[in-house]
Amino acid sequence: MREYIPFLIMFLRIAAVFREDAIFTVFYILAGAYLVGRWWSRRALAAIEVAREFEPHALWGQETHVRLTLHNRSWLPVVWLRLQESVPTELGVPQAFSQITRLDAHRRAQFSYTVHGDHRGYYGIGPLHLTSGDLLGIVANEERQGEVNYLTVYPRIVPLPHFALPSRSPLGTLRHHQPIFEDPTRVRGKRDYAAGDSLRRVDWKASASSGRLQVKLFEPSIALQVVVMLDLHAEDYDLRTRLDTSELAIVTAASVANWVVQRKQAVGLICNGVDPLYATTRHVLPARKDRGHLMRCLDILARIQLGSTTPAVNLLREELTRLAWGTTLVLITGQVDEDLLAAGLQAQRHGVDLVVFVCSRVSPPAEIKRRAAHVAFPITWLRNEKELENCS
Repeated sequence: MREYIPFLIMFLRIAAVFREDAIFTVFYILAGAYLVGRWWSRRALAAIEVAREFEPHALWGQETHVRLTLHNRSWLPVVWLRLQESVPTELGVPQAFSQITRLDAHRRAQFSYTVHGDHRGYYGIGPLHLTSGDLLGIVANEERQGEVNYLTVYPRIVPLPHFALPSRSPLGTLRHHQPIFEDPTRVRGKRDYAAGDSLRRVDWKASASSGRLQVKLFEPSIALQVVVMLDLHAEDYDLRTRLDTSELAIVTAASVANWVVQRKQAVGLICNGVDPLYATTRHVLPARKDRGHLMRCLDILARIQLGSTTPAVNLLREELTRLAWGTTLVLITGQVDEDLLAAGLQAQRHGVDLVVFVCSRVSPPAEIKRRAAHVAFPITWLRNEKELENCS
C-alpha cells in the first residue's frame, strides 16, 4: 500500500498536466479499487468469528485433536484468507499451522490438526493470525489475532508392580503381614476356641451349628495416608543432568501418587517448584482418596518447573509439624547430605514413616552412602524410569 498511494498521486499529476479524460477515468478506477478493497477487507475480516476446540487435558503420549471453526457473519465474502496458528514445537507439530482459503458470506469453514503429548507441560495454543486483503493485492493485508487456549499434558505414569510402602496406621484396606494390625471387618476363617481368646471374637452362629465354640480369624491390614513431597529446588540436582533427573523426579511423584490412589488410599502432595499459573513456589494438597484429587495432583505436576526455591531439607523441616502421626512421607529429591539424613531421623521420631527417592546419575560421596545404609528409613537411588519400575 505504501507504494500504491505515491503511484496514485503521480498518476493524478500526469492527468492534470495532460488534461486527458481517459487518464482521469483510469485514476478514478484505481482510486476506487483501492478504497473499496480497503473497506471490504476490513469489514469482512472483522465479521469473522473464530472458535478453537480441543480437550484441555491429555495423558502423556496421547494425541489431541484441535479443531478450528471460522464463521463469516457478514454478507461480504472473504476473497482470500490466510490462517496461521502458533503451536509449541514440544507438541510434535511444526512451529505454526498454516492454511489459505476463502470464506463466502454467512458460511463456516473447519480446519483440524493433531498435537502429540510426548512432553509433559502447560502449553499455549494460539494465537490464530488471520490475514486477508483484496482480490488484486492492492490493499495491504489486514491482520487479527485470536485468543490463546491452554493444553495440560500430564507427566508419564510408570507402573509399579513390586512397589510397597510402610505404614503405622492399622485397620485399613490393604493386606499386611503383621498380625498386630488385624482388621475385624475382614474375616478370613474360623477355628476352635482356645484359652485366652477374647469373647468378642466368638462366632456364636457357627458355634451353635457345630456344637463347639468357634472364634473368627481376621486378616491383617493397614491403612495408608501418603504425602508425596517433591523437591524441585534447582541446586539440589546436579547441573550436568539437572533437566533429566528433575523430570525423573516428577515422573516418580506422579507414579507413586497413582499407585496409592489405585489402592483406594489417601495421597497428598507438597511441592516447592515454580508454577506458571501462580506466584507461590509451594503447593500443598491435603491427602484425599478419589481420582479427581489425583487429577489435581497431576495438574500441578504437569505445570511445575525447577527453580531457586526452598531446599529439600528446609522443606522437610517446615512441613513436618503439619503431618499427622502415622503418615507415610515419600520424599523425592536430587541429592542426600548429612542435613537431610538428620531431618529424616527427626521425622521418624515424630511418628512419620519416611521413604526417600534420590533421582541422580551422580554417585553420592562414600561417607554419605555409608551413613544412608544405616538410617532407619529406606533410601532408593534412581537413574532412570526402568529402575523406578523395578523398585520394591
